[in-house]
Amino acid sequence: MVSVLVFDFYNRLSASRRRVYERSDGLEAPRLEAAVMTPLGEQLRVKLEAEKQSAVRQASQILADAFNTQLGLPRVRISVLRIRPQRGGSEYHGYYDGAEGGKSARITLWMFTARRRQVVAYRTFLRTLVHELCHHLDFEGFRLAESFHTEGFYQRESALFRGIVGEAPASTPVRRRAGPSRI
Repeated sequence: MVSVLVFDFYNRLSASRRRVYERSDGLEAPRLEAAVMTPLGEQLRVKLEAEKQSAVRQASQILADAFNTQLGLPRVRISVLRIRPQRGGSEYHGYYDGAEGGKSARITLWMFTARRRQVVAYRTFLRTLVHELCHHLDFEGFRLAESFHTEGFYQRESALFRGIVGEAPASTPVRRRAGPSRI
């Protein structure tokens, strides 16, 4: 018999927040046009490797604009800063600030590691951008009241990331019905 541990976080959610969590967990990744997205991902890789902050910001914005256009989402402004901030021994990778009070949604990314001051690896940088775009998708596309890090969220992130880098989709995992993520 296998023991399943449910995250205490889920148990503390109100009934309405559990419904949002469960809906998020059950949502599938939308499809992106690889013929458009893969070259944009490659352009971002080249700009990141050249370590030019303004060029990385521009390439990130172009990729985000294509993502949002294909999915019918409003534009999100991309900001690329230099060195990742640290807090409690860990480094920030990206941050999503949703649209409120008439201001546009914004994604902030950092292109250099805090400790070694090295340019972030392309796949790490792109995955961070896609992660933050998934929060934008949750709010603006799926109209979720919150954007939880559910199993479904991470599966959407991985599918969209693979679509941009031109990798074949992973085999579809056996999905349980919506519910809390388990470890």
